[in-house]
Amino acid sequence: MKLQLLFCSLICSVMAVSQKPTRLASPNGHIAFQISLVKGIPEYAVSYKGQKIVTDSKLQLVFSASDSVTGIWQLGKPIFRQGIEEYELVVGKAKKIIHTYKEVKIPLHQNKVTQRTIHLVVRIFDDGLAFRYEFPEQKSWTSYTLTRENSEFQLTGDPDMLALILPGYTTSHEGEYSRLPFSQVTEDTLIDMPVLFHYPNEVFVAITEAALLDYAGMYLKKEKGILRSDLSPFPNDEQIKVKATLPHHSPWRVMLISDRMGDLFESNIITSLNEPSKIKDISWIKLGKTTFPWWNGSIIPDTNFAPGNNFENNKYYIDFCARNGIEFHSVVESNGHEWYTNDGEGYQPGPQADVTKPVTGIDMKQICDYARSQGVGVRVWVHWKALYPKLDTAFALFEQWGLQGMMVDFMDRDDQEMIRIKEEILIKAARHKLHIQFHGAEKPTGLSRTYPNEWTREGTLNYEVNKWEKRITPDHDLNIVFARMLAGPTDYHMGGFRAVPDSLFKVQYTRPLMLGTRCHMLAMYVVLESYLGMVCDYPAAYEGQPGFEFVNKVPTTWDEINVLNASIGEYITIARRKGNEWYVGAITNKESRSLSFDLGFLGEGEWQAEIYTDKTGPTATPNHLNRELRTVRSGDTLNLKLASGGGAAIRITKTQ
Repeated sequence: MKLQLLFCSLICSVMAVSQKPTRLASPNGHIAFQISLVKGIPEYAVSYKGQKIVTDSKLQLVFSASDSVTGIWQLGKPIFRQGIEEYELVVGKAKKIIHTYKEVKIPLHQNKVTQRTIHLVVRIFDDGLAFRYEFPEQKSWTSYTLTRENSEFQLTGDPDMLALILPGYTTSHEGEYSRLPFSQVTEDTLIDMPVLFHYPNEVFVAITEAALLDYAGMYLKKEKGILRSDLSPFPNDEQIKVKATLPHHSPWRVMLISDRMGDLFESNIITSLNEPSKIKDISWIKLGKTTFPWWNGSIIPDTNFAPGNNFENNKYYIDFCARNGIEFHSVVESNGHEWYTNDGEGYQPGPQADVTKPVTGIDMKQICDYARSQGVGVRVWVHWKALYPKLDTAFALFEQWGLQGMMVDFMDRDDQEMIRIKEEILIKAARHKLHIQFHGAEKPTGLSRTYPNEWTREGTLNYEVNKWEKRITPDHDLNIVFARMLAGPTDYHMGGFRAVPDSLFKVQYTRPLMLGTRCHMLAMYVVLESYLGMVCDYPAAYEGQPGFEFVNKVPTTWDEINVLNASIGEYITIARRKGNEWYVGAITNKESRSLSFDLGFLGEGEWQAEIYTDKTGPTATPNHLNRELRTVRSGDTLNLKLASGGGAAIRITKTQ
């Protein structure tokens, strides 16, 4: 039998004291949090500029019977404090972060017999708030088993929702997003995070989590009209969600809040809620873009060597990187077989899979040595089930070969066990100076601050699907930006350079085609946040092609972000700064449109804008573009025309 812990189930003698609400406001006063007891159960509410957006939301935890967590609980004295997070990100959408907040810690004490304590910690920034449950070290309680976390988010009114609906917890988090009024969401629907809510009076609220470590990943479910947290269960016991020894704490439950959509993109709450970097020496962390030949079919020109898993095939791509300033080449597979020994099928590990033994024809040290001589790094693709049993041996060998990182794929889980595995991979990879890109993984939760060798995650239905289905449209791109990207970096298999009209699109496993325009693709390198940008097409698809020079130059990590305009599902324009250069990306959905924005973010003096826009007219194709050089100043207004599914990309440099 499960015993339910209702925080602060108080006896009548303490009820009068506990009924006094505890209140906390953001530093600018716009966001207000209030919590009080209602019939012995804590309920909280959140308002923004005086408007309630979350109300009467209960906080409850359910433990297993063996924990014997029951009895009378009492509210302790709230502890208030103010703080500031001031730090620099090695990988991020901004470099220098200064983030002030206010915090309250509310102790919850059990009866005098067991004397157990839980802390509810609430932290409010100007652009949102977060709360978590803390289990401090204590003599009377050493461990717990959590069977359910019932953190409620009872939304006021009927906001529109943009979210990914999932069939279950075992998932790669890939699918089309749903946009509908919250009242039309079916009961017991499993909702992935982040989820975005748009209130009628232009208030935007996104719900996600931060600092997910040693805990189960969180989803949301609509139950009796209320959103409740729902945790990913253990793979061998669906009743158990979290098992832990004290001290311990949950991840942060985060709400991004503003009446300006751009504030949600610009917010650094998620990284600010994570711990500082645990990697002391970060000098080896050098970011950039990478090839990924699997996407294009490992296309090479007519040659005097056989295509496949061999040195010559990889040399061809490494030379392409060296000519064009692309920092990394990915060794993945050829003709459906991995670069490492594997007797499984469909990239799934067989009983003899061994990531320490390359297939015949691959000398990984030879490839790495040659790449190093050309100023190019080498990274590999691995299935996590093939990697994890030999993690220490493999990482040591990878370092000896000279590898610099890898994509770890097919994770497809975010239960507590898998969350621990991912952290272990990051920790051990850092010891061998290896960067990590997780695929088939849940949304990021800001760990790139704590472990800056994590550069990006997938968790999206992305351009790889163009190899086998027609599903990825410019409209879908915008849904990814307005929902999934709110959590952080998103790998998207970027770089397809063969755009066609919808009527001419056909599925091709090699040389995949793209919907939208080439300018849309160029803009995505700026709009979409990813610290390891892919250049997925084959060399001949790029070299000599208009717009490729923009791909060569665009950075993957940034010093500053400025959202210039945004309308959910319709369009967005984002400016990002790296050093003394600004890059601007604008994308639209299937509708053609004109977009205007002010260049007030520029510094003083004259700047040169290199502007790429869609070419229109009876003979134009989606691959055609205009390139224009224009002198601009801070405060100038740019007016851009975007074709259907189109975009615009701009590089702005200071005039000497």
